Amino acid sequence: MSDTQTSNPSRGDFADMLEASLASRDLMEGSVIKGTVTAVENDFVIIDVGLKTEGRVQLREFAGPGAVLPKTGDQVDIYLERIENAMGEAVLSRDKARREEAWDRLETQYETKEPVAGAIVGRVKGGFTVDLGGASAFLPGSQVDIRPVRDVTPLMNKEQPFAILKMDRPRGNIVVSRRAVLEESRAEQRAELVGQLAEGEVREGVVKNITDYGAFVDLGGIDGLLHVTDMSWSRVGHPSEVVEVGQTVNVQIIKINKETQRISLGMKQLQADPWEGVDAKYPVGATFTGRVTNIAEYGAFVELEPGVEGLVHVSEMSWTKKNIHPGKIVSTSQEVEVMVLDVDADKRRISLGIKQVQRNPWEIFAETHPAGSEVEGEVKNITEFGLFIGVDEELDGMVHLSDLDWDRSGEEAIQDYSKGDMVRAKILDVDVEKERISLGIKQLAGDPLEDAGGVARGATVTCTVTEVTSGGIEVTFGDENPVKAFIRKSDLSRDRAEQRPERFSVGDKVDARVTNIDKASRRISLSIKALEVAEEKEAVQQYGSADSGASLGDILGAALKDQTKE
Repeated sequence: MSDTQTSNPSRGDFADMLEASLASRDLMEGSVIKGTVTAVENDFVIIDVGLKTEGRVQLREFAGPGAVLPKTGDQVDIYLERIENAMGEAVLSRDKARREEAWDRLETQYETKEPVAGAIVGRVKGGFTVDLGGASAFLPGSQVDIRPVRDVTPLMNKEQPFAILKMDRPRGNIVVSRRAVLEESRAEQRAELVGQLAEGEVREGVVKNITDYGAFVDLGGIDGLLHVTDMSWSRVGHPSEVVEVGQTVNVQIIKINKETQRISLGMKQLQADPWEGVDAKYPVGATFTGRVTNIAEYGAFVELEPGVEGLVHVSEMSWTKKNIHPGKIVSTSQEVEVMVLDVDADKRRISLGIKQVQRNPWEIFAETHPAGSEVEGEVKNITEFGLFIGVDEELDGMVHLSDLDWDRSGEEAIQDYSKGDMVRAKILDVDVEKERISLGIKQLAGDPLEDAGGVARGATVTCTVTEVTSGGIEVTFGDENPVKAFIRKSDLSRDRAEQRPERFSVGDKVDARVTNIDKASRRISLSIKALEVAEEKEAVQQYGSADSGASLGDILGAALKDQTKE
């Protein structure tokens, strides 16, 4: 009974067996398993994976660099895609097995940041395909080498180390870099080489590259920068003027930066420093001939000897040409005579002057045109404070508004002049230090106030009425240089009834007394009233007395009779 039950499983037993079979199937499919080679036939390898199932794998999947083809009886790792296909065979893949093995290995190496071995096998857009022993990776073009590589052919199908930059197993993406490995190796080599170098040491190197700012020199596995300023004591326009690619040069190690491993080199340091003893060679006040090497906005550089340059500031180029570009005074390569103004050997600076080797034109003008002499020139410019007149080929003088006219205001008098007019003026002052020439036009005619016959306060003058206003009358007196004056309404007469400006007409002659002279404001005050009072007082003193009993009319009448007789 029991034997019958054992040999004939029930429906429940069959279900359990099916479930176990399916479970084993789920565990095995999609994984790498061990298989035994049962035969090698017609470029196919027959492999038994157990479960009474065999599969076929193309022989080429076992081929590869350093691979050994399988033989009957060999145990191999194989990837089980499906336990059974429509033909009852297991679906197997050696490529996928190798890929899974590679992924496991690469993940471990990626975590430990170890380099991986691989070979560049093809080109794709933006880079290359790398075989990492079963797994394909992408190598960007920028990660092939430290410097751009034009031809990658020598690197193809050659096993070499790579660094994994990124891994994404679900998507099957791997990004690698050959450059990172080279940089790390190079850094180790640089650190070792840098440790062998010392500052001040002289080494032989080969020029590898030239830039605008210098040249890179290979010192035997490590590059140093030879800056353009350290190539020669003389001014260098471009590094290519001194060195060329491939040239062997002797250089001195100026500085080594241990942290950045940057090396600064110099060539001029192997030559004698031309700045030694420069104070004695170029004493202040001495003159030399030099060559203009460079022109800037602020001045020009003049080479006194190879390696020694001085600066001529734009303010030291000309006595008279101000606020112009130095290039309009000198030109590059021009030979010029200069005077040493200052020497700072520590800062390697020499201040030079061009104008100092020429005589100061302001001094010459002061000697040949003393104050009081007259000049004639063209009106060069008109400003709100006066006229600028050309008194020499290079020099201008200024006539201030206050020196244009004796009587009129400067704003009014300046309206008589236009740019380009030829005018005469008198030199009032020449200030050589401040480089100023003061001129006057009104001084040519003399001061009417001084030419008025030495008029003093209390003097009587005969005036001519020039204008009648409601506040008084304007008059002039004097013959050659008439002087203007004003008689106020209250000073027109002693008698209030006669203090009427309208009783006077332009051209009338009147006598008045000078009551005040203000030279600062150039005003002379006149009064007819004061003259009448003075005349009356004089008549009383001459023709009357305190005890005579004569009336004022009698006294004035007597005075008038005497004047008539005379």
